[in-house]
Amino acid sequence: MQKHNKYLVITIWIATIAFIGAGFVGWGSYQYGSKAGNIAKVGDIEIGKAQFDMAYSDLYQRYNQMLQGKLDEKKAREMGLAQQAFSSLAAQALLMNLANRFGIIISEKELADKLAEVPAFQTDGHFDKRVYETYLKNRRLKAKTFEKTIHDELLVQKLFSLLDSKSLPFEEEVLSSALSISDKIAYKVLTPDDVKVDIDEAKIKKFWEAHKSDYMTAKKYRLDILWTDSKDTNVTDQELNDFYRQNSFNYIDDSGRQLTLDEARDAVMTDLKMKKSKKHAQKQYIAYKKGKLNKSETRIVLLNDPSLSPEVWKEVLSHDAGTILKPKPVKSRYATIKIDAVIEPKEMNFEDARKQVISGYTKEMKKEALAKLAQSTLKNIDGKNATVSDFVTLDSQTPLNPLNIQESLQFLQKLFTSGKEKGMITIEDKSVVYRVLEQKFGTLNGTENKELVKKSVNLIKSRDLQSNLIKSLGEQYPVKKFVEGI
Repeated sequence: MQKHNKYLVITIWIATIAFIGAGFVGWGSYQYGSKAGNIAKVGDIEIGKAQFDMAYSDLYQRYNQMLQGKLDEKKAREMGLAQQAFSSLAAQALLMNLANRFGIIISEKELADKLAEVPAFQTDGHFDKRVYETYLKNRRLKAKTFEKTIHDELLVQKLFSLLDSKSLPFEEEVLSSALSISDKIAYKVLTPDDVKVDIDEAKIKKFWEAHKSDYMTAKKYRLDILWTDSKDTNVTDQELNDFYRQNSFNYIDDSGRQLTLDEARDAVMTDLKMKKSKKHAQKQYIAYKKGKLNKSETRIVLLNDPSLSPEVWKEVLSHDAGTILKPKPVKSRYATIKIDAVIEPKEMNFEDARKQVISGYTKEMKKEALAKLAQSTLKNIDGKNATVSDFVTLDSQTPLNPLNIQESLQFLQKLFTSGKEKGMITIEDKSVVYRVLEQKFGTLNGTENKELVKKSVNLIKSRDLQSNLIKSLGEQYPVKKFVEGI
């Protein structure tokens, strides 16, 4: 049973370095100590500070968005963002060495055409040099640095287009056979509700003693804040039109479509008022620092409290208590902040942590009990004491009751790559015990299915080519790092 499923273990590796539209930000830049122009050299290709800063900044922003603005430099170091950014650049540099050896070049026209295609740099469907220059200025980028990034991406793309190897009929046949396998299974879905845990006070306290460090008070900050509001700042229609024209690439909808001035008027108005009130905020900062202005309020807030912006938190986390920070934007006003005190986390006592401890203890005990129940269920599972499915395939879209469609797809992916006739598969907090009763091969028919197989084969071959090529190039071209921390 399942002996053909080895063909279903498919991992698709795609390496893309995408800077356009990512919004290169100044905060999040990794600090390195070298004063030289480059941070590393891979073969004949040099990796500059500016390139690394762009890659790191892009990566930092994407992770920060995924973490809903809760990423800071400490967490970024723990996640190894600097190393990830450098690895991407080093892999690209290896490929560029090969492209240079083959004599592949990117002409100025190709580069210009690529820049002209970027919607963010267009006005009425045509490349607008002023918009492009404003984009670079707002993100503190030199045109030379940005255009080198685009040039390098195009060079690698051209290299892979020349090395591209299309699918062969035999390869398509093998993958088609693998994808057409279907199983009829007997299964039982076990959930935490199927087991009971007794709440024993002595055991709970023992659990707490062993996990005290998991129950800490939250880190807090006592902040004195001087607010500078921008809502009463006067703005003319001409100023609004000029500001929008120079920054129109910042105003897009969820689909990536650039908004018109009328559609984005409120956001444009807010941004322009903030820009015009920045100088006033700086004057108030100086007056506050000299003791000529009083704070607006004092707040005690949790670390990364969403009422303050990620930019503010970055500044707070990089300074000590007693520091007065320069004004930073928070929604439609500026905040000049004095870090009055840092209230560090400490272990909670049992009474304060009791509810959390009971929840943690119950979850842990149910997990252990569920694993034991699954083991005993597995011994005797068959078509008589379990639910029997219809024949299912890797991409079956019918849920296996009581699993929902997402859980069913996760289960099927693990089932068809397990190679086991029976077993247990964990889906989040559930355990699915199964036995394969029958297996058969089908045929993938239809133009769409054939195209899917062809694309899958091409992606698999591309994955293998890229990973093996980079590994081989890594043995040919040495990587020399000139700074630490990457």
